Amino acid sequence: MTFAFEIPLLVLLILTAASAMLVKDLVSSVFILGSYSFFLALVWAWLGAVDVAFVEAVVGAGLATVLFLLTLFGTNPKDTRLRRPPTPWAAIVGLPLLGLLLMYGANGLPEFGDPASPASTHVSPVYLANSLKDTLTPNVVTSVLMDYRSFDTLIETAVIFTAGVACALLLRRDQG
Repeated sequence: MTFAFEIPLLVLLILTAASAMLVKDLVSSVFILGSYSFFLALVWAWLGAVDVAFVEAVVGAGLATVLFLLTLFGTNPKDTRLRRPPTPWAAIVGLPLLGLLLMYGANGLPEFGDPASPASTHVSPVYLANSLKDTLTPNVVTSVLMDYRSFDTLIETAVIFTAGVACALLLRRDQG
């Protein structure tokens, strides 16, 4: 039974995402989003992407929750209640149809861990065979992140730094 862990985790993700959107109190929504990030970190860890799981746990479940709460506690309590217009019927009908379309399209993807998938037959062997010779780094993950995809990593770091500066500017108190 391979789905003993995946199905309950997927159900938890869907329930926490839906409840974060439906709850009327922003503080409750922040805590629910934090739990959503935690469950998503579990998904990444289950899929073997421990580095992504760690970042999701730290940034999504930890830092984002703290920053959202600091922002909410700095606002007027009457502004933390949500007043929403009714959901458009196009969204109620269209989003489930989009989900079904995505699940239909996912049938064409290779099986998880398939050694004959394009990523396993074209890109991965090149990295595994040449990383030590090209980068002089014995760790293949480090060579991929810091040498083969260094510009991508640099831009991701710049985006995270910019977001941190923006949060610091938003949360600072006026000294005047």
